[in-house]
Amino acid sequence: MRFRRCGADAVLVELAGASEVDTARAALDEARQRGELPDLVELLPGARTVLAAVRPGSRGLDAVRAVLADTNLTAPPAREAREITLPVRYDGPDLELVAETAGLSTTEVAERHVAGEYTVAFCGFAPGFGYLNGLDAALQQPRLDTPRTRVPAGSVGVAGEFTAVYPGASPGGWRLIGSCDVPLFDPHGQPPAVLAPGDRVRFEVRS
Repeated sequence: MRFRRCGADAVLVELAGASEVDTARAALDEARQRGELPDLVELLPGARTVLAAVRPGSRGLDAVRAVLADTNLTAPPAREAREITLPVRYDGPDLELVAETAGLSTTEVAERHVAGEYTVAFCGFAPGFGYLNGLDAALQQPRLDTPRTRVPAGSVGVAGEFTAVYPGASPGGWRLIGSCDVPLFDPHGQPPAVLAPGDRVRFEVRS
């Protein structure tokens, strides 16, 4: 774990991987809910980092460091996460490509994807876009050599160690294996995004 100052009132915590990010983020969030971090105003996890921003002029960064110093980063978060189930039709334009690359049938790709137990590691790229870790090793494949100029909303893709559902139409280079009809982002919703860091996600087959 390494701390890097980001201006006067934020610190970027560099960690070894997604599991440590999940544990560190959860520890800070739980400490904030207990009232131990009253000056913590923003908490942003990434693939290998957590950014913590505090109230200007406060001693909040010292408190952030103290919480993480007392956190066992190798242990999973001791909290119950929300569980969200998303129905998927495995009809994506790259399903055969993913199957061929993995040495599997398209049915086996769907079965392995559904069998995964996923956690929202962080959100980014577009509003409501949650990066889910827990992807089967055989499905961990590179992005397309040439990104698409438009990926339809609800497209389910894989890229590297992550899987995700595109909440809105956008350019994108992930390999698309399916589609999901659940709206994941509504600017007028409370909250606007369905997925949040730490949530548990399962996929189920929709015919």
